[in-house]
Amino acid sequence: MVRKSAAKTTAAASEVHADSASESTTNQPQRVIKKYPNRRLYDTTTSSYVTLTEIKQLVMQGKTFVVRDAKSGEDLTRNLLLQIILEEESAGAPMFTEAVLANIIRFYGHAMQGHMGAYLESNLQSLMLMQSKMGHQSNNIVSQMQEQMQKQTAQFLNAFGLKP
Repeated sequence: MVRKSAAKTTAAASEVHADSASESTTNQPQRVIKKYPNRRLYDTTTSSYVTLTEIKQLVMQGKTFVVRDAKSGEDLTRNLLLQIILEEESAGAPMFTEAVLANIIRFYGHAMQGHMGAYLESNLQSLMLMQSKMGHQSNNIVSQMQEQMQKQTAQFLNAFGLKP
């Protein structure tokens, strides 16, 4: 029962996020990337094959796109974004500690699963807003912001009986 309600909440949160994202990009046509069975990615806007690195650049530039399976039309965007995150985490210096990943995993199937995504998104947006306001001024302010977010996250997890 908890899993079903969490799935419904997650789906509702995804729909709200998709609606707000589409509202902010109504002036831009959505870029379609087709993924073929041979794992190649084809950008229909530029009529050329692209790499995962080029897709990452689209994300970094704030471009909107959707990745579709060329055969079935299934939306593979989340899968591709997760693949980019996995590659980034496997290279050099990872962003997520094992503890953070373990805590994220613990939320799957939990009654708060649908709220966790919104919570993380909200905190990331706050961090990005703070970063854009500050520019590249001081690392001290960023570290203070990180400490504050860590405290808020610990309080959030404790409120629902999870270990930070």
